[in-house]
This record gives sequence, structure tokens and C-alpha cells, in this order.
Amino acid sequence: MKNIKKLTLLHSNDMHGDFMVEKIDKKLVGGVSLLSGYVSKVRQEEQSVLYAVAGDMFRGSVIDTEYKGISTINIMNALAPDIATIGNHEIDYGIAHLLFIEKCALFPIINANLYIKSNGVRLFHPHQVFEIDGMKILFIGIITETVMQAAKSDEVGSFIDTADAAKEIGKICDAYNAIDIDLTVLLTHIGIEDDKALAELIRPEWGIDLIIGGHSHTLMKKPIVVNHIPIVQAYMGTDYVGRFDLNIDTDQNCLDSYTWKLIPINNETCVPDYQIEHIIQKYKSITDQKYERVLTRFSRELTHPNRNEETELGNLFADIFKETLGVDIAMIGSGSIRSEVLGPIVTYGDLVECFPYDDSVYMVKVTGKQLRHMIHYMQRDEAFAGHTEYYQFSKGIRMIYSKSKHKLEKFELDRQVVKDDDSRLYSICLQEFHFNNFEDTFNMSFAEVKKNMKPRVIATSCFTILEEYLTTHPKLKSVVKGRNLVVD
Repeated sequence: MKNIKKLTLLHSNDMHGDFMVEKIDKKLVGGVSLLSGYVSKVRQEEQSVLYAVAGDMFRGSVIDTEYKGISTINIMNALAPDIATIGNHEIDYGIAHLLFIEKCALFPIINANLYIKSNGVRLFHPHQVFEIDGMKILFIGIITETVMQAAKSDEVGSFIDTADAAKEIGKICDAYNAIDIDLTVLLTHIGIEDDKALAELIRPEWGIDLIIGGHSHTLMKKPIVVNHIPIVQAYMGTDYVGRFDLNIDTDQNCLDSYTWKLIPINNETCVPDYQIEHIIQKYKSITDQKYERVLTRFSRELTHPNRNEETELGNLFADIFKETLGVDIAMIGSGSIRSEVLGPIVTYGDLVECFPYDDSVYMVKVTGKQLRHMIHYMQRDEAFAGHTEYYQFSKGIRMIYSKSKHKLEKFELDRQVVKDDDSRLYSICLQEFHFNNFEDTFNMSFAEVKKNMKPRVIATSCFTILEEYLTTHPKLKSVVKGRNLVVD
């Protein structure tokens, strides 16, 4: 007869500082207070419960930005997950600050493949074993390669290839087979497609039972099963929490059966946690004094519905950079714009939540051939699947790209065709993150670009450029004008 024990495993990912409840159609939705209420309810009802967070606790709110993640960790300490892994946005405030934040956490933060290059020492504990109701549960943390783009450090590295990550997982599983592990969970932040690729590489002998992931903000109706391994995410923010009810065979050390549901977090399914709400409100009362001042009013609400297409907000921001900095072309990373809508009234806090990145701006000069190569590479299939960076372009650009032909059919600047044999050098401004990752982003030798002109910093604050322009230019408008037209 099987010796079956039950474990309830809750999970969140990509919370992005989504602390506050929202009112949607007379219903209160999301927020850490309601989420905490649900987690507490499950912990009271079930004997064995673990709650895991698959990265990106940081970024997305003024409360997080103002305190550089320390407020987020304090709120997460009150929420009390049992385990978390790091996501790419955990590193936004720098590696050193992340290590400080990790010391502030009252819960373990794990990662198996972020390490110091010179001696191979990991920066985090790679795994955590929980003993609960006689079961041993092993969690292993894995991060996306994007984290190394953000860090861009000669001292810190990552096993960024999924094959290398799989090998590292195998090492840890082999090392812990002897201690009678009953369930093994990969807590990843690499996106759903890479989760599937990773699952394909998992050997059955390693005993991986589940992959709980993040990064791609995937809304799922049921787990995706690859190589007999269920893969799940819980969308993003705090509007949902994932719930596994697992039956574990402790004699065979394996998962016998399971059910999984995506639980909506709202006032119909959850009771608020007023203590944690009090903590959040203390932070909010302080940030409101600074962040509620009005910067401007647009003519109407402007939108940024998708990262991999031309948008109203993308056009406006790119135009502001071009006009302010005097370059031929401003290229703004679509992922820098974190809000789907902005306005018509724009407060300082709205702008911080919409555009939280405050890095420097660099100018590079490229030939017509180099520029065409950059644009063509940006439009590759991976970009439309959401796996790579995409850009918003300033006025004057007109391009048509055929996805079926993988061809840039038209490319003009100020009604002049940009040709491979152009003698002209085009000045482009890029945010520091994209400048630092120039070769990976555009598949081009940076040494060749430097021959045109030595790149230089032309502004030390992206955010200040937007803030100052919006403050002095009321009733701004923006529409999608076909700057970047993608056809089948």
C-alpha cells in the first residue's frame, strides 16, 4: 500500500511591487493584503503548506522605487513566503544592493547559477530543503540570462545556457539523492519557453517533479507538461496565486498525483490582512507626499498595450528624447515602459511607475549599413514572441518589415531611404542598459561601431529628461503613425 502524504504548494511570480488593491467592476482585486489573507487561510485549513515566489518581487511601484526594494522586502517579510528565487528585476539596484536586500529577508532566497567568475563561488545558496510532516522537499533556484545583461559585470557571471543550467541542476540532485528527497521543485525565472526547453533536458534520474516559473507573465488555464514535468506560472502581480494540491508517495520519493488551479485574488475569495495593509499604508502615506504632485495633463489617455509594436507612449517618449538630445534617432527600449496606459493627468508617481529606469543616455554613430542591420536584427522572430528587446522609434522613421519574408522592405529617415552604401553617419541615442548590451542586442561588433565615433554620455538621467519635458509641455498628444509597420 502506498504511503501518500499531502502538500499544498502556493506560488506567485513577477509581483513587481503590486501592493495595492484595485477596484474593478465593483470588485476589489489583487493587492498584498488580500493575497496574504488567502495564504493565511490556506495555512490554517491545510496541514502542510509551502508558499514560493519565482522572482521579480521588485520594480513596478513607487513604494519599491523610493526605498530601492527595502520596502518590498519588509512587506514580503510580513507576507512570509517560505522560499523565493531571484528574477532579473531583483538586480536593478545592483548586485551589491541585492546581496544587502537578501540579508534583510526573513525567508531564503535561492539561486544556483549566479557566481563570482574568478573563483566560481555562488552568490546565493543554490537550494533549500524543507522538512514538513515527515517529507523532504527540495527547491532549486534558476535565473534568466537577462540578469547578466542587467549586471554586465566582469566579476559576476551566470550559467546562462539552458543546457548548462540543466547540468547544474543535475549536480545538485545527484548530491541530495542520498537524503531521501520526496519532492523536487525547480523555482525558475527564465520564461515559459525556456522552462519547456529546460524540462526537455532533465534526466528522469534527477527526480524533478515540478517547475514553477516566472518572467514571461504567462496566464495559464492548466499546467504545461513536458518530459512528464508540470510547468506553471501565476501570471503576474497579485491578482492571482497558483495552487498545487499534491499527493506525494514518500516510499517511492515521487509525485503520485496532483491538481493545480489559478486562484483569483479578490474580496470574494479572500479576507484582507489588515496588519499587512497597515504596513503598506505607512509607506504609501510617505510616498504620496512626494509622488502625488501633478506633472502635466495629456490631451487624452495614451497607451502602450504591447512591447513588440509601435505604441502611443513609445512614440511620445522617443520624440522627447530626440528633441531634447538633438540626435537623428532615439531608440527607447519598449520594456522600459512599464504601464499600459498613462494619463490624461500624469503625476510624478505615475511617471515613476511607468518609466522607473533612471540610467544614463549614450550617443553612438552608425553607418547606413549598420543601422539597417540593427533594425533587421531587432525584428527577428524571437522579438515578436516576447523573448528579446524591442524598440520605440522617434519621428522621421518609416519602416515596413515583412515577418514572412524576414525582410526590411522599407526604411526611411525624414523621407530619405537609408541605404547600405550611405556615406552618412546617423546619431542614435540609447539607454545605458542597451548600450552596455549593444553586441547581444543588435548582433554587431561594438568595436566596429566605435570606429565611426567614440560613444559618449549625452545625459545622465533618462527620467529627468521625461520629467522636465512633461512639466513644460502641457496637453501633449501622440498617435501610432506607422513608424514601424510589421506585415505578414
